[in-house]
Amino acid sequence: MNPIPVLKPDMPSVEDLLPYLRRIDEAQQYANFGPLCLELEKRLSADCAALSEQPVALTTVANCTVGLQLALMASVDRPRVKVLVPSLTFPGTVSGILQAGFEPVLADVDPSRWVLTPEIARAAMNRVRGIRAIMPVAAFGGALDADAWDQLTEDTGVPVVIDAAGAFGNQCIGRHTVVAYSMHATKALGAGEGGFVVARDAEIVARVRRLSNFGYMSAGGLISDIGVNGKMSEYAAAVGLAALDRWPEISAARRRLMTAYRQALTDTCPEIVLQERAAGGVYSLGVVRLPDRLRAETVAEFLASRGIGSRRWYCPGIYAHPAFLALTQADDHVVVKHLDQHLLGLPFHLQMSLADIERVTAALQAILALGGRGRAGVAKATRSSSSRGAHLRAVG
Repeated sequence: MNPIPVLKPDMPSVEDLLPYLRRIDEAQQYANFGPLCLELEKRLSADCAALSEQPVALTTVANCTVGLQLALMASVDRPRVKVLVPSLTFPGTVSGILQAGFEPVLADVDPSRWVLTPEIARAAMNRVRGIRAIMPVAAFGGALDADAWDQLTEDTGVPVVIDAAGAFGNQCIGRHTVVAYSMHATKALGAGEGGFVVARDAEIVARVRRLSNFGYMSAGGLISDIGVNGKMSEYAAAVGLAALDRWPEISAARRRLMTAYRQALTDTCPEIVLQERAAGGVYSLGVVRLPDRLRAETVAEFLASRGIGSRRWYCPGIYAHPAFLALTQADDHVVVKHLDQHLLGLPFHLQMSLADIERVTAALQAILALGGRGRAGVAKATRSSSSRGAHLRAVG
């Protein structure tokens, strides 16, 4: 039986890229906001504006981590301030804060949405003095409530930079929020590496753009701020444009995949909980919360015995990483510590078939039936569950 990997990037083909690569050859500009980069920015701006129903400003960057770093630097006037961030996130979120010269403060998340909320942030700000910025994360592509974060900024004056690395197509741009997206190969809209920063405030985006080009105010001119080399190359822009050409097809296919998975899990494994997020979103990851009686490592081992890949995305939380042990914690991370033991990423990519989803859900059914007895029950479940999942053939 063929293995089912947890992820499989869906990138543009050579044929998709050739027209854009020829344009690079003709223009002979390879970096520094060339014509392909400008075209990509224009098209992405139109998509973000349509989703948010408001005009936006946008600049491309080399990757999402540098985008987060520069968005903070562009949004916060005071140096070396504390920045509140959820402990359930990819380490790049916290790295961006540290690279910007700020101090991360780790917070818990909502138990259903698995994200930092304005309510949790307000409580943390009451407990920890000196928080002057917030970086919530659209975990696993689930969009954040931009209006609620806008209200927090209006009430407190604290700027909010959203890490929406995997939430393109889902995350709206608020009145005050600055949003950074990733175009890593694992994302729904992939360019191999790359990212972009979006806001309604054109001056903040213009400052991000300057900071991504060493701080130059104009080509060959004076430096206004100490920046970095964080620009997107023309080659990455070419891949991004080719991916964007396929976006209607990609987004529709990912919606179908999520719908099929949701229905299959509901029908066969109702104890397994999906993240509370919009049903019609475009997602690049399929993460579930296992029942309390099952540990993620046990289920991962069981799935591996069936040739099914999995991954414990964002687990353990940032609080447990050796590199971040000295960071301030705003609370006890009760929810994050529970999710550490029970979140598991299932195979989720566009090369999956309905039969693959059947295999995954049948394996989950088997280990649920065993009550999580792990290795001792693997052989028994392998023998007993081969007939399960036949009724899933109606899904989709």
